[in-house]
Order: sequence, then C-alpha cells, then structure tokens
Amino acid sequence: MFHRLRLLVLTLMLALGMPAVAQDRAAVERQFRDWLEQTVWPRARSEGVSRGTFEAAFSGVALDWDLPDLVPPGSAAQTPKRQRQAEFGAPAKYFSRGSLDGATSVGRRMARQHAQSLAAVERATGVPGRIILGVWGRESGYGQVAIRHDAFRVLGTKGFMSTRADYFTDELVAALRIAEAGHVDPRSMKSSWAGALGQPQFMPSNFLSYAADGNGDGQADIWTSEADTIASIGTYLARHGWQAGRDWGFEVRVPASVSCTLEGPDQGRRIADWAAMGITRVSGKAFPEHEARGEGFLLMPAGRHGPAFIVTPNFYVLKDYNMSDLYALFVGHVGDRIEYGMGDFEARWGDVGRLYRSDIAVMQRALEARGHDVGGADGLPGFKTRRSIGRWQEANGRPATCFPERAMKSALGG
Repeated sequence: MFHRLRLLVLTLMLALGMPAVAQDRAAVERQFRDWLEQTVWPRARSEGVSRGTFEAAFSGVALDWDLPDLVPPGSAAQTPKRQRQAEFGAPAKYFSRGSLDGATSVGRRMARQHAQSLAAVERATGVPGRIILGVWGRESGYGQVAIRHDAFRVLGTKGFMSTRADYFTDELVAALRIAEAGHVDPRSMKSSWAGALGQPQFMPSNFLSYAADGNGDGQADIWTSEADTIASIGTYLARHGWQAGRDWGFEVRVPASVSCTLEGPDQGRRIADWAAMGITRVSGKAFPEHEARGEGFLLMPAGRHGPAFIVTPNFYVLKDYNMSDLYALFVGHVGDRIEYGMGDFEARWGDVGRLYRSDIAVMQRALEARGHDVGGADGLPGFKTRRSIGRWQEANGRPATCFPERAMKSALGG
C-alpha cells in the first residue's frame, strides 16, 4: 500500500512539473554510479585514463543537487534557473567602486611582485602584462578567492543530469586526463560551481590546450603557481588571436549624428574612418597612428546610457575568454588602471531601471516578430539586441538609445 501511494505521489509531482529534488534521490544516485561505469569509464579508458585514477576521482563522490540547470532522469526538462553571474547584471553594478579599486590596488602589487614572469610571457606571446593581470584579477582575485568545489562532483553531476550534459561529459573526461597526467591529485582538483579550474578558471579542455609551465618545473600548476597561471592566461589569449602591439580599445564620445545602431563586431571600419565621422577620444588625444590605420568597432554596452568605446580586434579576443562585453571591458579597463594610473570612465553609467531577463526576453521576441536579429531571446542585451532596439526606435520616430527600457515592453506589444 505504501509503495503504491509513494509511486502515485511521484507520478503526480512529475505531471505537475514539481522540482527535481522531489524525486527518489537514492535511485538517481544509483543511476549516476551506473552511468559512471557504463558511459564515462569506457571513454576515459580509451583516452588513456587508468582505473586507479578513475576510482580515485570518484571516491566518495555523490551528486550535487544544489547546482543549477539539473534535469534528473525521468523528470521533465527544467527551466534553467536565473543566471546570477555578474556579467549578466546591469552595467553600473559590474563596475562597482569596490570591484574596480580592489582589482586595481591588488593588481599593482602583483605587477611588482611578478614583474619578471609578466615580462617573460609578454615577450613570448605579445600579450601585455596588464591584460594578463586584468584577467587574473577578474577570474580569481589574483588567486585570493577560495575555489572550494570538488571538480569531479560538479562535472559528474552536470555530465549526468544537466541541460548541457554532453558538454560537461566531455569536460569530465578531460578532467580525468588532467589527473592521469599528474598535474593535480584528483581528490584535490577544485573548481567553480561550473567546473572551471584554478586561478585562470579554465575549463578542463582549455587546461589541456592552453595550460603552460611558467616556472620551468615541468608542470602546469594553475592552482598554486602564479608563474604558471600568468603563462597560461597569456598562452590562451595569444592562441585566440591577440594582436601584439595593438591596444584593446579607447573610451570615446559619439556625437548624436552617429547612430548607436552602428555597434557590433560585424560593422568594423578603420579607426580613422570613425574619427572622420566625429568620434573622438575622451582624453582629447588623437588615436595613435598605427591604431588609426587598423580596424575598430563601436561598442556601446549601455547604449546611450553609458560610456562608449572604439575597440580593436583584441577586445573580442578577451570575449573569447568570457562571452560578455562587460567582462572584456572590465579586464581592459583594470589593466589600464594598473599600468597607466587611469581613473574611471569619463561617462557615467545611467540608471536604466530595474529590468529582469524575462522583461528583456519579451522585448526580444517582439523584435524578432518584426524581423530583427536580436541574437536569440535569452534576456541578455547583447550588441544585436541593443542595435535592434535602436533600429526599431529610429523606424518609429523615437530617439535611438539602443538599450532596453521598461516602457518599451508595452510599446512593443509585450
């Protein structure tokens, strides 16, 4: 009788879309162990992982039910939880006083402390030390942020039952290869809640491709070695196309005569041509001659509600590290503050009101219905969404701001 009642309750929970945690966790844990043996172990073995490494990696490991975007076996697909990474918040919050000042002050100390390593990596890769410091500071607070998660628990959970299971299964096997190579003891391999490793926050596959030995000891230790961390970040950026000798970008003033809809990496032109349109550096200086000859792109991460920039291809190399305009902008800006003593951006981030991702997604779907390419209705105001808003505003006789605002939701029919 009890068994039938329990089965009925579970069936009703699934039918009503109740949270996955309501299911029989013990049964799912058993399925997880079966999946490790039947799916992960054969793949790992084929890629040179020993049985001893495999068993050490998963010794005592259970599923982490607190991770986001989980879809346990037998459950209906779950709606992904709201993304809480800072990259997806309002622009002004990302550049908070504490974040900027902390990353700058500690970065200057690290620049002095690791000057030799930074200079060596810059000679080898062409990536300036200040840029490496900007990435390092943003990813792990120069190694001062505690990284507490068990990498095999995180990757195992996400590989077994997440909305991106195939991707995380690949990363899990890559992590086993790292352990097999002896880079770190499997029980000591720590990661973020998303499975990113060490001070540079590399996913395991990126570790295998870009982790570098910066101190000459024969190992690539991104957990405890600052020299290896510096070399690894420089190697990653160089192999993603960093152009030695070019900057990442410049804060500029964009006159009203230049439409904010010209933003985007697919609308580049010579920086000299942008200047001919009336765009000027806020510093009052001319663009460096070698930069003026090169390609540049308009970047307005808050539309007309915040600072504007002409960025170089190197800006988009930084975005390869983290696909966020604000992330790449923060890294470049902090690097400039560390090396050149620069202050805040001249323009201030405007108050765009409290918008949820769901609000922006409604606007995106409405714009898509009107034929605009917003880059997907994901609730994130990327450059395609920003300029689509501007084009809609211009077409309807409105001043183009190129950024979502609460009143647009009803104006667009949302």
